[in-house]
Amino acid sequence: MSHAASVQSERTSTGLPTGRVAIWWFIASEIAIFGGAVACYILLRMRHPEWGAAARHTATSIGAVNTVVLLTSSLFAVLADSAAARGDGRRAGRFLLLTSLGGLAFLAIKAFEYTREIQHGFTPVTSLFWSFYYLMTGLHAAHVLAGMVAMLAVASGARRGQSVHRVEFVAIYWHFVDVVWIFLFPLLYLAS
Repeated sequence: MSHAASVQSERTSTGLPTGRVAIWWFIASEIAIFGGAVACYILLRMRHPEWGAAARHTATSIGAVNTVVLLTSSLFAVLADSAAARGDGRRAGRFLLLTSLGGLAFLAIKAFEYTREIQHGFTPVTSLFWSFYYLMTGLHAAHVLAGMVAMLAVASGARRGQSVHRVEFVAIYWHFVDVVWIFLFPLLYLAS
């Protein structure tokens, strides 16, 4: 048995592949980070009703477009995982590239949105609401970028038929990034 095959077949005491357990542990730690930020935001938001007026200045339509972009990219991650499960690394790699392009579009739109907000005078030091807005959306954007880097690395290997099982792990991570945005969008854009 080759080293790559033995790594792929390694199982934890639960019978699950070690990579799958590792990605879920990693996501659990990320949930703690985002959960703490969201909990602080909600607790402060309840004490500061004036944040509703600040939230009305967020670009809801831009945030909605970004939601569609991210969810569409997640569809490509599902298709990549499905192709990988069938052993089609080339197809999985192509879908991961499309997922990464969705991430790139998300970041480009977010950069446009940040530029727009800053031009309107809404910076991280404008108010505590805007500090949270930039903290949480910036942290999310950093996770989008990290996911894109991981996907491009996995896509490169998958297209050559190497470590195709890793497609599942980056797809799980990408879905986590989507779920975080699904929480952030209504909290920051819609709850005015």
